[in-house]
Amino acid sequence: MSDFEILLAQPRGFCAGVDRAIEIVERALNLYGAPIYVRHEIVHNAYVVNDLRQKGAIFVEQLDEVPEGGTVIFSAHGVSQAIRGEAEVRGLRVFDATCPLVTKVHIEVAKMRAAGFEIVMVGHKGHPEVEGTMGQIGAGMHLVEDVGDVMRLAVQSPDKLAVVTQTTLSVDDAAQVLAALRTRFPSIREPKKQDICYATQNRQDAVKFMAPKCDLVIVVGSPNSSNSNRLREVAERYGIPSYMVDDPAQIEPEWIVGKRRVGITAGASAPEALAQAVIGRLRELGASSVRPLDGVQESVTFPLPRGLGATAV
Repeated sequence: MSDFEILLAQPRGFCAGVDRAIEIVERALNLYGAPIYVRHEIVHNAYVVNDLRQKGAIFVEQLDEVPEGGTVIFSAHGVSQAIRGEAEVRGLRVFDATCPLVTKVHIEVAKMRAAGFEIVMVGHKGHPEVEGTMGQIGAGMHLVEDVGDVMRLAVQSPDKLAVVTQTTLSVDDAAQVLAALRTRFPSIREPKKQDICYATQNRQDAVKFMAPKCDLVIVVGSPNSSNSNRLREVAERYGIPSYMVDDPAQIEPEWIVGKRRVGITAGASAPEALAQAVIGRLRELGASSVRPLDGVQESVTFPLPRGLGATAV
């Protein structure tokens, strides 16, 4: 069995938007009792979703799965205007767990379109955050995933073009796509402050700091988590073998053979309890010590929706 050191990235795990989203579901369950319906996984983490399911949350993909008079929570990824309208027509009680940093992008999109801009969104096709943001306006929006998409992009008014991005992209990949957009459309309008969220940026920076010190990187996160996948890719760019797990049992002993330092980080939707369980598994496989690395200390918090605040429970 190997004798190796664990390096812990800082920061890792839950961000303020995820903390808020989970608390919204838990408070709604306390106030109104089970079942509480959640449209889409509240955050992209199997451990979190299963925990809330056991407490009485029911996860649905379509609002017609919510009974009349039911309570529904919109996930942290945000929803389209059509979904909001459908919930209103059906008279559902709605609590919105959309991350405030995603809401900021929605507001940007609505303002830009009202000002007559076509909008380019940089993001991953099919991701719920992208679908929600694209669904803020009826037309005049284009999705690009990479530089090739930028080269093929056809717009009506190149001089009246704006860009927004998904909040959980690779900072480096997004920078390449934005540079290509600026080259093709020199007058493109960008947000005053980048859309990629502080937590995504901080976690990627922490992996850039950690990965060169490691022989192996393990990212705690679920396969459908965009920000967790980006962390694994960041480590791989340093030529370091990198794996993503959302259960300690997924760690294969042969990954560790011959390794002296194993780095651990966790996506913004992965709980610290799961990261600690992964550390426990690595101790079983021969880890002799755990060394937290220096990094940004986050203090961001977001208020809860009206009706779910501290006085409500």
